[in-house]
Order: sequence, then structure tokens, then C-alpha cells
Amino acid sequence: MSDFTQDIISDFLTYLEKERHYSKFTKNAYGYDLYRFVEFFEEYSGTSVSDFGIVDKIAIRHFLGKEFEEGYSSKTVARRLASVKSFFKYLLKIEEIQDNPAIHIKTPKTPKSLPVYVNEDMIGKLMDAPASDSFIGLRDRAMLELFYSTGMRLRELVNINLDDFHTESQLIKVTGKGGKERLIPYGKRAQFSIEKFLGFRGIQLSEKEDIVPLFINSKGKRISPRTVQRRIKMYLKTVADGERFGPHTLRHSFATHLLSRGADIRAVQELLGHSSLSSTQIYTHIQPEKMKKVYQQAHPHGS
Repeated sequence: MSDFTQDIISDFLTYLEKERHYSKFTKNAYGYDLYRFVEFFEEYSGTSVSDFGIVDKIAIRHFLGKEFEEGYSSKTVARRLASVKSFFKYLLKIEEIQDNPAIHIKTPKTPKSLPVYVNEDMIGKLMDAPASDSFIGLRDRAMLELFYSTGMRLRELVNINLDDFHTESQLIKVTGKGGKERLIPYGKRAQFSIEKFLGFRGIQLSEKEDIVPLFINSKGKRISPRTVQRRIKMYLKTVADGERFGPHTLRHSFATHLLSRGADIRAVQELLGHSSLSSTQIYTHIQPEKMKKVYQQAHPHGS
């Protein structure tokens, strides 16, 4: 791979991080996809890339076909294409190319799996799973309560500091995808668990002096996303069977339980930080009985 190619991909990844505010994880995924594409194209064309203007849509389609041949799922191939499309859009923006060869390539259809969630009657048991008399137990209980109380994402929770809390209005500021900030309410049970954990640490929720992480490890450092995933998955396995468990399960449970109790879908969209309503609508697919009941009650010919 030429220095030119490495430099321009590096510039693109910096653009994603600094201007688009993509996470390190997302940035690395884009980089991996693009290096795979360039490696394929150089073998496919028999030449080193010194000008991305030589790439055409046929080459991109062959790349996608090769990914399918190697056994990658349609979801993975769709992500590869999204990375390539974003990259060529950037190249057009900086006037490195004059035409975008990826613009008319259709994204592979991906099967939509329904969200995994915890039944409402098992939430109490889940929240009581961590020990109530130790640093780790109190921390984990506060994490479970906050995840379920707010529906926030894993990295949103990990990055919370004490000064993100608006205790007088019971709101918390989180920074979501693309660096977008939003205020979301949290419940009294979550506040109680958080205050109990902070009390064990000898501090209060109202402390605003320095950047103090809400959730830390036993060494006093900000807790890592991997640790949170491992701990949450462990507790979820005490109340349900399955493999697709993690912090997102509580986010799914938050949304599902709100909608099943009659919450407005657009309000749920705002709480979750979804830019598109279609992302929220997947939660309506898992409550057909409720939808049938609403239809029968509201439609003139429904019964």
C-alpha cells in the first residue's frame, strides 16, 4: 500500500474523529474496512492506488461479492459498503475525485432481528442480583438501575461525570453518537442507588469541583466499557437464558416497557437519542397483542 493511500485514509479517519465526533471503536472499524477494500482493489487491478479516481462502481461491486464469497454476513458487507461510501463522499468533498463511484451502489438487505429484552416481572430480581454491602456490588447495582432508568448507551454511561447531573430537576446530560448532547430524566431508584454507591466512596452527587467519573474500578480509574459489558452480562444471565446479552439489553428493555405502557413513540425516540424514528419503531414489532388491542378499541371496524 502506497504512502499516498495510507496518508489519505489517515486524514479521513482523523476527520471522522475530530469533525464527525465518531468514537474510537467506529473509527477503527472504518479503517479496517477501507484497508480491506484497498488491498482487494490493488490485487483486482494489479496496480498500487495513487489516484482514487481510477476506482469505479464495478470494482466496488466485485469487492462486495468477494466479501460474500468469503462467508461474511450481509450485515458485515453492508457495513463495509457504508465505510467505502463515506470515504468516497469525503474524497469528493476535498476534491480528490470528481465523481463518486459508490453513490449508486445499493446496500445489501440485512435481516432485522428483534431486540432482546428482560420481561418486566424479572426486573426486580435483576436489580437485586448485585451485593448490597460491597464497592463492586453497590457500583454494579447503580449501573443496572441507571441503564434501565434511562435507556442510555454503554459509552454514554461510561463517560458520565458527577457534574453531568442536574439533581434539582433529576436530569442527566449524556453525549451520544456524533458528539450530540441530550438531557434525559432518571428515576428515584437510580438516584438512590447512585447516592448509596457514592456514599461508600465518601463523596456526594452534588460535588462539582473536578472531573469526577461516576463509575470507577477498584483502582479508582474510570471503568472500561469491556468491564461494564462483562458485569452486566453476568447479572442478566441470572434472570434469563441466551447469548445476546449486554448493556443494550437494558436499553431494549427500557424502550419496550415504555411503549408497552403507552408512551408516545416520538418521546421514546428522544429519550434514546435516535436520529431516525425508524430505529425506534423496531420496538413496536415485539408487542403485537397490544397493537391488536389498540386497533380493536380505536378502529370503527376493528372489533
